Amino acid sequence: METTPILYTQALMLLGGAVVAAPLFKRLGLGTILGYLAAGILIGPVAQRITEGEEILHVSELGVVFLLFIIGLELKPSRLWQMRRDIFGLGTAQVVFTGLVLSFLITFSGLLGGAGSIIAGFGLALSSTAFAMQILDESNDTNTRYGQRAFSILLLQDLAIVPLLALIPLMAAQAPEDTTTPLEDFAIAVAAVAALFAAGRYLLNPLFQVIARTGARDVMIAAALLVVMGAATMMQLAGLSMAMGAFLAGVLLAESSYRHELEADIEPFRGILQALFFMAVGLSLELGVVAENFLQIIIAVPVVMTVKSLVLYGLCRATGSHHNDALRIGLLLPQGGEFGFVLFTAAAAAGVFSQGTSSLLVAIVTLSMALTPVAAMLSKRLLHEQDEMAEELDEDFEGAGADVLMIGFSRFAQIAAQILLAGGREVTIIDHSAARVRQAATFGFRIYFGDGTRLDVLRAAGIERAKIVAVCTQKKEITDRIINLVKAEYPNARIFARSYDRLHTLELRALGVDYELRETFESGLLFGRRTLETLGVNGDEAIAIMDDIRRRDEARLVLQEAEGITAGRHMLHSRPVRPEPLVKPKRDVNHTAETEERILPILPSEDQPQGDETLAKAE
Repeated sequence: METTPILYTQALMLLGGAVVAAPLFKRLGLGTILGYLAAGILIGPVAQRITEGEEILHVSELGVVFLLFIIGLELKPSRLWQMRRDIFGLGTAQVVFTGLVLSFLITFSGLLGGAGSIIAGFGLALSSTAFAMQILDESNDTNTRYGQRAFSILLLQDLAIVPLLALIPLMAAQAPEDTTTPLEDFAIAVAAVAALFAAGRYLLNPLFQVIARTGARDVMIAAALLVVMGAATMMQLAGLSMAMGAFLAGVLLAESSYRHELEADIEPFRGILQALFFMAVGLSLELGVVAENFLQIIIAVPVVMTVKSLVLYGLCRATGSHHNDALRIGLLLPQGGEFGFVLFTAAAAAGVFSQGTSSLLVAIVTLSMALTPVAAMLSKRLLHEQDEMAEELDEDFEGAGADVLMIGFSRFAQIAAQILLAGGREVTIIDHSAARVRQAATFGFRIYFGDGTRLDVLRAAGIERAKIVAVCTQKKEITDRIINLVKAEYPNARIFARSYDRLHTLELRALGVDYELRETFESGLLFGRRTLETLGVNGDEAIAIMDDIRRRDEARLVLQEAEGITAGRHMLHSRPVRPEPLVKPKRDVNHTAETEERILPILPSEDQPQGDETLAKAE
């Protein structure tokens, strides 16, 4: 009972640290992982509030196990086969070459020798999937050629952690005495993997089918945890790593119809345990060792990042990438990765090297992560403009140029394009997602690969001949950038834009677009109208109510443009309107005439409804 308050206090400190540090570091552009590390360092080595960092670390390593299970779930055999050359060719070469070079440098410098230098070198060869994918996503480059190659390298690095973790027991300084021969150990490992594959093929899917029929959500979650922990424990008993067992279980279930359900069930546990793991790494960091070796760390960080960048650049160029793509990849992946923390911590626990050395390596990885955004920005200054044109405009723009130039072809744009094409209008579509371009082209759309934020692409797509530029991109930042570019270069162009939300609508109006529409506004109106009709409201009455909501919304937007976002609150319905039934307004409104300028009319000031009055006030 005496330890219970201590456990509660420690749990509160860890949760509080995560809640404060992770959003703060993400806002600064440094990522949540560094936030968790910083919180752990502050709570543990600095404030000395928690001193049992290694004990917490053992529990939190389950977060890594769950992470590898989720990675396995994403690796469908068909996807692996499509990306096989970049994953198993370029990715393997990167890990092997970078690991060997860094291991040699570590041995040559005298920091470590033998097994320690190999684990340290290959651990530093891994990059941060979280950091790199965040940068690719923010710059909308995930589906570009260099983004796909970078993802392939990261994927192989994620896979490489499994054999690297399996190497640690073999390299341990004081390995436990083995009573079996190496051949027997190998046979046991093969038998365990075969048993796991058999269970995945013939047992797991029927098991989940039975549980799904019961409708018991909590039992499904328990079954998901049982599968992950059972597979991990089986591999551990066979002399392999728990991480390998979880990963194999994920791969076996990648084609299962229950894959998304399993991922959703495991994700909360994975997230909290992974956060706890990184905080535990910070708790166990020896600041004294870091302070004593500060000069070494300052020298090691740029050396590691430079070596990784040069190896990546050389391998990408050797395998067919242009200068710009190779440069982007080299400066996107020079940092150490979160799996380095896993590897170094496991190596220190097994006695491959000391806890002090582990702290030193963790500090190097942490600083390299913090410098990743700087390296990514540096790549933009080193690009060759000629290569950029050759790489990005390899799509044939012959025949481009139509009444409407549509930028972005996600769900919103696909529906809008159907209306235009049905009306007999030509539409030129450009999109920056290679996968979406390929998919849309199979349906016969006139679509081209290109980045709508670049002036040369817009010109090649025929913006000079377009009567309307329809900006239908998903991210508001990209939408704003395109609109600013078009306004600056083609001030007379008519711009129709998809807005993200109400605030974005007001921002677009301030930019001077000709027409904008919130991506969910009309669908929400129709959904509400259909719901009213199902509840028994007359069809004409439901349409009149929907039209009134349109007018109110437009009137609120006009007020908000002048007075701010809080204006027009009196026009919102916050409770059912009385009396009923709806009375037809005395003044008729000709919607068709008024929507030629804008789909929704602006309410005159004398007709603006006040408070909770009825939809149309009878006189």
